[in-house]
Amino acid sequence: MADSVTEQADPPSTPDVESDATSDVASEPQTESQTESAPEVEIDIDFEVLCPRVEAALLTSDRAMTAGRLAEALELGVSGPVKKAIERLNTAYQETGRSFRIEEVAGGYSVMTLPQYADVLLALKRGKSNARLSPAALETLSIIAYKQPVLRADIEAIRGVACGETLRSLMERHLVKITGRAEEIGRPMLYGTTKQFLEVFGLANLKDLPAVENSGVAG
Repeated sequence: MADSVTEQADPPSTPDVESDATSDVASEPQTESQTESAPEVEIDIDFEVLCPRVEAALLTSDRAMTAGRLAEALELGVSGPVKKAIERLNTAYQETGRSFRIEEVAGGYSVMTLPQYADVLLALKRGKSNARLSPAALETLSIIAYKQPVLRADIEAIRGVACGETLRSLMERHLVKITGRAEEIGRPMLYGTTKQFLEVFGLANLKDLPAVENSGVAG
């Protein structure tokens, strides 16, 4: 069934009038009725067609996609219908008991498995040790996530051990990046998390991190 989405139409242009008799006459001020906004134009959107197209785009993307990027890929021009399609898809997923939803992650949208099915994913990934973070890497990443931008010296002071190799490993995985330099002697580098960090851990932004008192990170 097609729904309608409205957009503001451009006001009709006024043709040029070439006349010696009127060329020197000042234009009259517009009345209030003349300056009213132009009528809205309705655009029919068939969500029975759009929803599976949005779903296909998200399922085949390995990164979160913004509504604007999806609209561009689907040649819509506006992102409103995309957001409405995502709402409809999530409603359908819930009503049919599907194991996933389309969630807002890292400023975009991505298909995410529900938490109660984490054990299934864990079983599939078991044995792929190269894809897992070591306890040292997770601890270092946690410190950076909660205290960024943070100096390497501060990370090492909290952990009590050197973390050069761990930092390098996290940067190779594109979970950590250099965000700048501190305004102190030697201008040491500051570290922070990346957009991929948000995607990997299913966070829309850093505000979604668990409360510090429950994080296990020392203050």
